Amino acid sequence: MARKPLDSFKDKVVVITGAGSGIGRALAVRLTELGAHLALSDIDEKSVEETATICAGHGRDIWATRLDVTEREAVIAYAHDIRAYFGTVHQVYNNAGIAYYGEVERQSYKEVERVLDVNFWGTVYMTTSFLPYLIASRDGHVVNVSSLFGLITYPGQSAYSASKFAVRGFTEALRQEMLLARYPVRVTAVHPGGIKTAVARNAGAAAGLDAASIARAFDKRLALHSPEMAADTIVRGVHEQRARVLIGAEAKALDLLGRIAPAGSQRFGAVMSRLLRIAPRPGARP
Repeated sequence: MARKPLDSFKDKVVVITGAGSGIGRALAVRLTELGAHLALSDIDEKSVEETATICAGHGRDIWATRLDVTEREAVIAYAHDIRAYFGTVHQVYNNAGIAYYGEVERQSYKEVERVLDVNFWGTVYMTTSFLPYLIASRDGHVVNVSSLFGLITYPGQSAYSASKFAVRGFTEALRQEMLLARYPVRVTAVHPGGIKTAVARNAGAAAGLDAASIARAFDKRLALHSPEMAADTIVRGVHEQRARVLIGAEAKALDLLGRIAPAGSQRFGAVMSRLLRIAPRPGARP
């Protein structure tokens, strides 16, 4: 059966965080091709401006700016400015995120807090700030990017997995609230598998771990899909109003494994740790 055309994005005002590279940039390109107006942000001002340049030429309005999603007041002001400029907001894609490698006994509180600030609190601030405008649009959609590691865990990723499980829980609860209140806002949680993005390459690591080596191992062994493939899958899922979007066969398989055999999914985490050559080492929390 032929798929329905992706015509639900035309003239929609779409907000994307982390739009300077990877999935965020690919989403911006795909959505502007489909006729959406874009409000793009990233912590890296130069990269988000490059994305805006790439997206130009489709006759769509594009707003690009630097934004640190951990700064709550800045996010609130940003939401107000976007609504004032475009007149409405239809979709928010909370894609900004960072990664971090380190065992629980080795990582510092500061490092854990930073991961949670960006990945979880950034999502909370953006969602909460834009939600009144999404409700007012009568055709709203919140799209929160969690991770494969919001479905399963593996050693060395406690902070990252905690943040992505939190995004998942927040998103699923929000969806229920919107349904209960009968608000015209749909909510989607996205769980990408191995995607070739800068998140892994730019990840921090606890003392004694080589972040660059870990990132190279990830890219070589686990980064199976392009950002463009991920963006296409997300766009299709949003168009079809799915509650959950799993990207890649590995995400689908591990989601199923986690539901029918939780212990098996944890064993998989140990296997993945060996694959990436991240082995627990003696040490103490700084």
